[in-house]
Amino acid sequence: MNSNSPEATRRTFLKTSGFALAGLMGQSAVTAAPGSPKGDEGGRAAQPPMPLRNLGKTGHRVSLFGLGGQSALEHPNNEAVAVPIVERALDLGVNYIDTSSIYGGPNRWSERYIGQVMKRRRSEAFLASKTKERTRDGSMRMIEQSFKLLHTDQLDLWQLHDVGTMHDVDEICAKGGAMEALLQAKEQKLVRFIGVTGHHRPEAIMEMLRRFPFDATLIALNAADTYHHSFMTELLPMAVEQQLGVIAMKVVSRGRLLETWTPPSMERQKNSWEATGTYATSPGTLGLREALYYAFSLPISTAIVGIDTIAQLEENVRHASEFTPLSEKQLLAISEKAGPVAKQALFFRYMQRA
Repeated sequence: MNSNSPEATRRTFLKTSGFALAGLMGQSAVTAAPGSPKGDEGGRAAQPPMPLRNLGKTGHRVSLFGLGGQSALEHPNNEAVAVPIVERALDLGVNYIDTSSIYGGPNRWSERYIGQVMKRRRSEAFLASKTKERTRDGSMRMIEQSFKLLHTDQLDLWQLHDVGTMHDVDEICAKGGAMEALLQAKEQKLVRFIGVTGHHRPEAIMEMLRRFPFDATLIALNAADTYHHSFMTELLPMAVEQQLGVIAMKVVSRGRLLETWTPPSMERQKNSWEATGTYATSPGTLGLREALYYAFSLPISTAIVGIDTIAQLEENVRHASEFTPLSEKQLLAISEKAGPVAKQALFFRYMQRA
């Protein structure tokens, strides 16, 4: 077997990374997260409580499943659908909520919808947002508007959004760059913690982690990861070694990993902002439980997923509440099963970047 093949990469990671799967149980709490459902008056048992894990060295424990700020939460004029999803997530013990200043376009619908709930329930959420701006001044303007839309005067986590190339790194770290804004905001207690996010190439995130003392990183991790520019092989061990909170995204790849997913028309794919030149022509190969359990079995703090309906939310929460870590053999089998759709499941790594 070629030592650089995806299978070799997967086996090397699982065998030599030092992330004993049994050790993950030490990160998970058996106590219920605040708001976890209890049995009803009819005597029927509720689902198990939402597991909690340490968010790195921050001292906070976050729900294994986190609510992503895209999908229904980024659609225009969708308050009747989006706001109840946020409400229900908190009811079910989901305490990690992720959004960004660019989700929902210039109107920033995602922050608006989440803010409607934060007016009343801010204390129940670990709230994370991001800046896509690459300058200090631009980023400070972004966070000022985030505070207004989210109805808060402090973010729990503020992150650099989508750092994918060394050009991004150079811009962010230059004099007057966005990194100055993050450090200033933390010093002034406008934010409690700072982080860096990315899904395109691991090298850019690794360089940022070498330069600055971040508290967390939000990175793309799913069962197809090792087939193209893997984040698992070097970046994930580096983040764990630094005791960062690791937040996984793209764990179902906007549905592309799932056997229930129906590819959009070719015309729609070509006109999408996600267009890569490589288009999906078939459903995925994994069940939702397989895709989630793969990510949950990695040394992460939480995995965020974008949600379209309450039913979808409840299904994701149920899987998180029932989670037990997979074995090395099970992880390898799921990764191999994802192989035939790896390209569509890693579409975000094929997108052209400056």
